[in-house]
Amino acid sequence: MTDAHRNDPVSLTRYLIEEQRAGRIGPDLRLLIEVVARACKRISIAVGKGALGGVLGDAGSAGQASINVQGEAQKKLDVLSNEILMEANAWGGHLAGLASEEMDHSQPISGDYPRGSYLLLFDPLDGSSNIDVNVSVGTIFSVLRCPEGVVTPTDADYLQPGTAQVAAGYCVYGPQTTLVLTVGNGTHAFTLDREIGSFTLTTRGMRIPEETKEFAVNMSNQRFWEPPMQAYVGDLLKGKEGPRGKDFNMRWIASMVADVHRLLTRGGIFSYPLDSKCAPKGGKLRLMYEANPMSFLVEQAGGAASTGRQRMLEVQPTALHQRVPVFLGSRHEVETAVKYHADHDAA
Repeated sequence: MTDAHRNDPVSLTRYLIEEQRAGRIGPDLRLLIEVVARACKRISIAVGKGALGGVLGDAGSAGQASINVQGEAQKKLDVLSNEILMEANAWGGHLAGLASEEMDHSQPISGDYPRGSYLLLFDPLDGSSNIDVNVSVGTIFSVLRCPEGVVTPTDADYLQPGTAQVAAGYCVYGPQTTLVLTVGNGTHAFTLDREIGSFTLTTRGMRIPEETKEFAVNMSNQRFWEPPMQAYVGDLLKGKEGPRGKDFNMRWIASMVADVHRLLTRGGIFSYPLDSKCAPKGGKLRLMYEANPMSFLVEQAGGAASTGRQRMLEVQPTALHQRVPVFLGSRHEVETAVKYHADHDAA
């Protein structure tokens, strides 16, 4: 390959074909990721239109907000994004079933279409509470293999640990539309070129710095946290004069996609710890739709991810909408947060 060709822009399609030729992915997984990427482009257009497209505000009718399985009020864009992803992936022949954060149960591919060997899970529009105020939102997805011999998958077939993921990614809809993807060979960023309508590789092999001076957490919940989290953040806030010996900055967007994209770009730790409000549910964030795919991406970029007491990707799911506490980002900082929990539990 000549130097001129090395500098040619690499499209998402070309990148996936190269991964297929290297034997790291098969043709069905390549086509599945391309379908998801096309759906994300449609969602990006809808998000970009905002009020002009009549997609802002709550879903529902007669002044009553529509409530999803999580007990949360749905936005119009939540519903639209879910429909776009469901329709785009239903007929391609690459999937055996789909599961969405917005639906009570998983959905097998209709008998009207050919069935494939993969399962797709997705959060169609993460951070949707920010839609109406024009803050970045995104789509998160995870791909698993359908268990061998299963023709019509049920919820139980999706209950695989994060280590079983064959691909994961998110698309953040901000000043640029950026797709961040891993197929188990590093984490890579693709930016949507709106003029030609395709994703182009813009960062190959994203790496999270092992050390950081930034943390992301919802401080309004501080009074509900467990003692080890109180102690950990308390020491961060003491700065240079405290036991950590350096000043930390806090950042919180309240859109997981945007917060994780920031730490993948420049380092940091994102935390949504266990607290007395969410403890009955096991945590705040969803293991299958948010924590696992983000943890896969972060680990592939050299970072770490934990519940505070266990490596995230080793958690054995027990329910499709299971929730967990989350710590992910720069490796050394995640290890430090985990040590606060271990020391507390040991005491």
